[in-house]
Amino acid sequence: MCSFAPYDAVHPTILTVPGLGGSGPSHWQSLWEQARPDTVRVELGMWTTPHRNAWVTRLDEAIRLAEAPVILAAHSLGCLAVAWWAELSPQPYGWPVAGALLVAPADVDRPDAQGELRGFAPSPRTPLPFPSIVVASSDDPWITPERAHSLAADWGSHFVDAGPQGHLNAASGIGWWREGQDLLDRVIAAGGSKGHPLSPGDARSVLAVNATDAAHAHYLGG
Repeated sequence: MCSFAPYDAVHPTILTVPGLGGSGPSHWQSLWEQARPDTVRVELGMWTTPHRNAWVTRLDEAIRLAEAPVILAAHSLGCLAVAWWAELSPQPYGWPVAGALLVAPADVDRPDAQGELRGFAPSPRTPLPFPSIVVASSDDPWITPERAHSLAADWGSHFVDAGPQGHLNAASGIGWWREGQDLLDRVIAAGGSKGHPLSPGDARSVLAVNATDAAHAHYLGG
């Protein structure tokens, strides 16, 4: 299904979770996978005809095979797969998934959502059992800023407004997406170390607004 680099006692395994259609070679997820030995893709299958339960099952298998603290880096419909995994496969806070970066979540609940997305509706509203950041663009055609903000609130996620950058994909021209790597580092820090996940309160402190993104980030949720 997917192969993993040897486990590092300090750094977790990063699993990328693409959305509808997968992520092409110029997508930041693909670039991260190529450049980082700790990063591998979850092969969800059925990229153009996704099925919620099948995707959740594949994600669950990948998390279990990792045998390590896992950080999820999801995009678009992949964010909903993560939320549904958390809903259907409850875990203690921070283990084995230690955190998630959820980028440009697709709005599967909008009345005009395409059929491939509607199978993931309704969006889970349960707080995620790990620290997380939701990143959304102000002009994403797949979700409004208000809806992305609402999902972050439901999931107990830190919210980052990325400004007008479309769907935060290859077409957005963000390439390697250095800002995303910085956010990933914050999620990793909030996840704690092997066997010692941070408490929810401590994780919130790590994800809290700092001087570099204060103009674009808001902490949401308890």
